[in-house]
Amino acid sequence: MFVKEGNKVKSSTVIKNLKKRNMEGYYCETVEEAVEKAMSMIKQDDTVGWGGSTTIDQIGIKELLEEKGITVIDRDKVSDPEEKIKTMKLALTSNVFLTSTNAITMDGELLNIDGNGNRLAAYCYGPDSLIVVAGMNKVVTDLDVALKKARLDATVPNTFRTNSETPCHFTGKCTECTIDATLCGQILVTRFCKPKNRIKVILVGENLGF
Repeated sequence: MFVKEGNKVKSSTVIKNLKKRNMEGYYCETVEEAVEKAMSMIKQDDTVGWGGSTTIDQIGIKELLEEKGITVIDRDKVSDPEEKIKTMKLALTSNVFLTSTNAITMDGELLNIDGNGNRLAAYCYGPDSLIVVAGMNKVVTDLDVALKKARLDATVPNTFRTNSETPCHFTGKCTECTIDATLCGQILVTRFCKPKNRIKVILVGENLGF
């Protein structure tokens, strides 16, 4: 109960600050409400893509999109490496791109770390609309904490998700490695959205992703 009330207060501050940064913000207490909200932002004739995201995998929206016959660009269904790269690039031309964020500050800034940069590219430019679904566990005080959180809580588990044998895969601590397998080759801070409201952030009162 107390955590829920705290999440409501924190989310209202984040949403207010997202608005001043030209981003739409919403708060949903449950995953079910969040999926319903995200689906309300997607039209039947839209094309929907995504990058690697544990949160998007967890909430079941991919399956719902296919059930409703909405066209998706799913790189996970492509086994050939060259075709997979083409599919990842194609997702950047989608009408809607689904993703999460590694961290979001109370002041409404989004911080993300990526290996290939395709997810970050979608944040910057390409898809008409970017829908960010993030559990309240992603909310932090400021950018310094956001970067530390991403390097500790996101990068290390992602080495296991992607079978990447980076130094942090074995030590549990980011060493800012410069090897081909690195998962933190690109770091992006999104502090303002252009055009206005292209980025929509759905905060969820549950722990999602990492």
